[in-house]
Amino acid sequence: MGTALSSENFLRYSYMHISIDTRRVRSLNDKKIGNGPIVYWMSRDQRVDDNWALLYARDLAVEYKQPLVVVFCLAPNFLGAMWRQYDFMLKGLEEVEQRLIELTIPFHVLLGNPQEELIRFSESMHVGAIVADFDPLRIKRQWREEVAKTSSCAFFEVDAHNIVPCWVASSKCEFGAYTLRPKIRNVLEEYLTDFPPIEVTKQKAYTYTKINWTAIRNVVCVDRRAEPVDWIVPGERSAKRALYEFFEKKLALYEEKRNNPNERGQSDLSPYLHFGHISAQRVAWDVRQNSFVTQESKESFLEELIVRRELADNYCYYNTNYDSFDGFWGWAKDSLSSHRGDPREYTYTLEQFEHAQTHDDLWNAAQREMVRTGKMHGYMRMYWAKKILEWTESPEEAITIALYLNDTYELDGRDPNGYTGIAWSIGGVHDRAWFDRPVYGKVRYMNANGCKKKFDTERYIQQNQK
Repeated sequence: MGTALSSENFLRYSYMHISIDTRRVRSLNDKKIGNGPIVYWMSRDQRVDDNWALLYARDLAVEYKQPLVVVFCLAPNFLGAMWRQYDFMLKGLEEVEQRLIELTIPFHVLLGNPQEELIRFSESMHVGAIVADFDPLRIKRQWREEVAKTSSCAFFEVDAHNIVPCWVASSKCEFGAYTLRPKIRNVLEEYLTDFPPIEVTKQKAYTYTKINWTAIRNVVCVDRRAEPVDWIVPGERSAKRALYEFFEKKLALYEEKRNNPNERGQSDLSPYLHFGHISAQRVAWDVRQNSFVTQESKESFLEELIVRRELADNYCYYNTNYDSFDGFWGWAKDSLSSHRGDPREYTYTLEQFEHAQTHDDLWNAAQREMVRTGKMHGYMRMYWAKKILEWTESPEEAITIALYLNDTYELDGRDPNGYTGIAWSIGGVHDRAWFDRPVYGKVRYMNANGCKKKFDTERYIQQNQK
């Protein structure tokens, strides 16, 4: 699993020019830093500014007087991702390359199995150390662990995604937001700081060839029926613009409008946060500095950005069954299992769900919104997933269909927030037991009439007719 830097190692590093709190850093093997380039293996955090992992790799390169190299491993297909997600990611990575060129930092994109390609690259370059992004998902952990075990150099992992590092916030799978919240609040002031800049450094002589992005696009062999969308522009610069547009137009009314799908009161930052085009810590820091909105609006947004988002990482990191029925709490599994034989008024196939062919106009509208835009309003995502439970033969089938649809069409698919949101909706994860009812058991129920009390559902349906 890896260990955080010990007090002895902290003293070893304390004399260095370290830009980050080293409690964000863990060593995944016991190998020494060698005499060779320091490689930052960029994965989850695809940006140059406000990136603790890149800053740590830069510091090691300066201390050991070695060149700094950034590498991204592109798997030609990944957990069912479509061209929509690949296109968004590749455009963001093109911007990463341009920013790194300005900083005289070489950038390489490796094609193929990430663990094999990175080991091959590190051996050919005689790499001195590898610094990688933290990611709680199983496949990413397997990649890191295999590279750390197989490579001949030191391997470090940095949580550049969470404000409070996942392993610091808690050492176990938390039952709900109410159990994680005080743990985060107890240490938040220590971790919620501003970032130092990533500065131009004088590198040793190093040959670098610009990346052929057209060739890379041609080797990505994925389903292209989920096409790119035009309402959001990928990349770090666009993410920053979106943040400040949120400040100017939405933050002041966030608490009032965030749960109304017709008001577009949400930040729309989730695709940028998912691909790491912007740091959640940068967002939180800037929100706190904003003096033009009420504290209530700030706290409402920060609850979602910090506690709820980091709760999702906690769930996926400490529960390896985060994407299956086996990951649900015991009370929910027992309750859902006791209702397996309940008659369903409606049942639909995956194809019918995918093409929005249910009897429910509200559900169909939500599905169409997701297919068309790559984003479904957060409130509707809860209703959408719960109805899949109601209209399938088993909770196992429901979670399989919900994950497939979410990961096929959502720009932020294959994300801890998505896995956790579906687990909450279908399996009561991070929720409490409610009154027992058919099909749902004790899992919280939602219906269209409840939605009508929250917002104008007819208007939402009209907006998403096609």
